[in-house]
Amino acid sequence: MSTSRPVRRTRGTRVAGRRKRPQPGKVVFKVIISSLLGLGLLTGVGVVALYNNLNGNIQHEEVDAQLKNRPDKEAVAGPQEPLNVLVMGSDTRSGEGNGIDGEAGGGLSDTTILFHLSADRTFAYGISIPRDSAVIRPTCYDHDGKEIAGSGGYVKWNEAYASGGPACTIQQFEQLSRVRIDNYVVVDFNQFKDMVNALDGVEVCIPEDIDDPNHDVHLEAGTREIKGKEALTYVRARYRIGDGTDPNRTRRQQAFIGSMINKALTAGMLARPDRLIRFMNAATSSLQTDFDGIAEMADIALTAKGIGADNIKFVTTPWVYSDKVSAGIEWTPEVDKLWRLVRKDKPLTSEFLKDALSAGDKPDGTPSAGGSGSASDKASDKASDSASGSASGGATGGATDTATDGTTNGSDGLSDEGRAAAGLC
Repeated sequence: MSTSRPVRRTRGTRVAGRRKRPQPGKVVFKVIISSLLGLGLLTGVGVVALYNNLNGNIQHEEVDAQLKNRPDKEAVAGPQEPLNVLVMGSDTRSGEGNGIDGEAGGGLSDTTILFHLSADRTFAYGISIPRDSAVIRPTCYDHDGKEIAGSGGYVKWNEAYASGGPACTIQQFEQLSRVRIDNYVVVDFNQFKDMVNALDGVEVCIPEDIDDPNHDVHLEAGTREIKGKEALTYVRARYRIGDGTDPNRTRRQQAFIGSMINKALTAGMLARPDRLIRFMNAATSSLQTDFDGIAEMADIALTAKGIGADNIKFVTTPWVYSDKVSAGIEWTPEVDKLWRLVRKDKPLTSEFLKDALSAGDKPDGTPSAGGSGSASDKASDKASDSASGSASGGATGGATDTATDGTTNGSDGLSDEGRAAAGLC
């Protein structure tokens, strides 16, 4: 049953785990803050200075007044409220470090991920929305309340950001999914690059050399750590890698984000407070969000102490090729079941876990040694299948298939076909 409840009773941020067997309590902000304080690396004055510096990096911008006809948040059982955070990656080429691929970004959103954190803080998942998804953009509003007319016809998903920024993308998401967003975050290329550099690189697996002079993309094959411009080139590369589609580039980005999160929580990072501070500075630099500050993010992160790497999943909206927009795709009817899981705060079912990625997977999309599905995973998946009313059937174009036995299919990582399509080894 739907009830009108305050959207900001509890708010949160992304959580993460280690690539090896997950250790409860290891979440990004908890690790960073507790290590800085516990190791006595900073004086009391230094802690305050660091806190103020990180807060000073954040560009706080509320957008609630620009959002109309919002869906209610459904009542669910749990000690907390579930959190839905919409993460947007701006493709702007303006500003130092952003013009990295010789293309004109036009202020469109390059990446959109809904991150869902469960009310009981036992699981989390990210749902990527390909930027080439064909949608009818709804009416949205600017800072002064002026109406920004809807598209009237099919346009690509990322046009909303160019038309009205984060608020317009949130409005579009809520109207199409009927999922209410609690918070949003916007990052740009340079900020992303600095985070990778602060980690001293992130491991990837490139199956063959990539040489695309038209887009200035040149990457050598192999499993290795990349950073700087090379890392940005890798996550943005689309042509001459994998099958060249936007959804499978999104899949490759998911694998990279998983590797990035895992490295941020390795023992080596914890032993290097200088890197931790650089990472936090990079993560918050020029960050646009409606979170009130570092303290609020840390408080929510601490409530998620039981989530491990293998319980953080990444999936993509089910899709098929479409001629409604150039080089486009469109969502299949199965996406309605995916949004229902989010609204009802249920784990992903086997239908959506087939060929999914987890934060505990290896850079090539295969599971880590501790990545096999447990009995409890399968039991919760069966319950979720029942609650969501999943039926047989799946989307083509690399989306999902429904398992008939209700078991979790996501524990095996990507299939060989899925890795090849995404451009992973």
